Amino acid sequence: MINLTLNKKVIIFGFIFTFFSSFGQSFFLGLFNAPIRNELGITHGQFGSIYASATIFSSLLLIWVGKKIDDFRILYYSLFVVILLSASSLFFSFIDSIYFLAIAIFFMRFSGQGLMSHTSTTTISRFFERSRGKALSTIWFGLSTAEFILPVLITYFFLIYSWRTVWQGIAILVILFLPFVILNTIKSIQLDSREIDTNPKNKFQIKSWKRRDVLKDYRFYIVSLNMLAMPWIATGVFVYQSFISESKMWAIYTIPKAFMVYSITSIATLFVSGFLVDKFTGRKLIMYMNIPLLFAMITLFYFNHEIFAYIFLGLIGVSNGLANILGSSTWAEIYGVKYIGSIKALTTAFMVFSTAFGTAVFGLLIDKGFTIENIAFVGGAYVVISLALLILIRKTVVPVKLSN
Repeated sequence: MINLTLNKKVIIFGFIFTFFSSFGQSFFLGLFNAPIRNELGITHGQFGSIYASATIFSSLLLIWVGKKIDDFRILYYSLFVVILLSASSLFFSFIDSIYFLAIAIFFMRFSGQGLMSHTSTTTISRFFERSRGKALSTIWFGLSTAEFILPVLITYFFLIYSWRTVWQGIAILVILFLPFVILNTIKSIQLDSREIDTNPKNKFQIKSWKRRDVLKDYRFYIVSLNMLAMPWIATGVFVYQSFISESKMWAIYTIPKAFMVYSITSIATLFVSGFLVDKFTGRKLIMYMNIPLLFAMITLFYFNHEIFAYIFLGLIGVSNGLANILGSSTWAEIYGVKYIGSIKALTTAFMVFSTAFGTAVFGLLIDKGFTIENIAFVGGAYVVISLALLILIRKTVVPVKLSN
């Protein structure tokens, strides 16, 4: 990494951190749903309730810990996150009761999905200005790469190793590899470090909002409703993929293989959306973000053939690609970057909370006898309502410019 520019080093850091956030993501933890439930003797609904409760508590803690990224150099903050992720992964391998399960999920959601993704996206959103969209799209390739590789890889590992051994291997990999990455990429980054922009154009200063001011802004809540559609619906799909397969009578490997299509469409959308954000801005694109997700719910509602598993997850992948970019760029565009860490801590906490909501809702509805078609209708209705509210306020979603 010696000959790379600082811009490229920061992107490499973001890419790798985003990849490793996958160990706390629902698509990954969902792979361990069946073996853990079988070993502990719990139902879908019980697992979902534990998962949701642990996720809610992790989101609450994230609001405070995530804010600290505005106070410390990213070098020290990211090393703390790496140590926590490694320790959490090791702890996960010792689950032997529902109490240990709750604690383990709490730490994995907090350190993995929460802090790892928060650290990478906040660093990119703050450091990059002119090319923020392309930078964000590049780092989110990390998660898409993980979503492409890990489901099949972990399924294969289950044939050779126990699920506990897999987690112990993850803990070792994290603590050995990630500190090396940090020291060779963002060691020199300060809180006021910004990308090298050799061709600035149409630059102007915008107001940087503090988190307490953001919480008083009604636009924040309507935009958030749209931002949160993808996390809660996709989490429900990922965690209860075995229920979907059983309901649709799909083969056991259908959804793991369909994740490859999900990953491909996510990557393709990431590539395109980065350029679109830099050209049109994220705040103008958010109205289109959940339309593919709506069509995914329609597909799940109407069709049963295995081929539609690939179409269904492919459509979710498109919305996922858009959401990953727009979920970071839009907040920086509207509210500035000076306090973006504390704002992103809040929005990331909301996102994590929404995944808990999705897990709980799916689990409760399944235990109440709802079919997957009924659940798809609920998800589609949420998308339609949140989008309608956003359309009503679309002209107000603009930054406050400061006079020169």
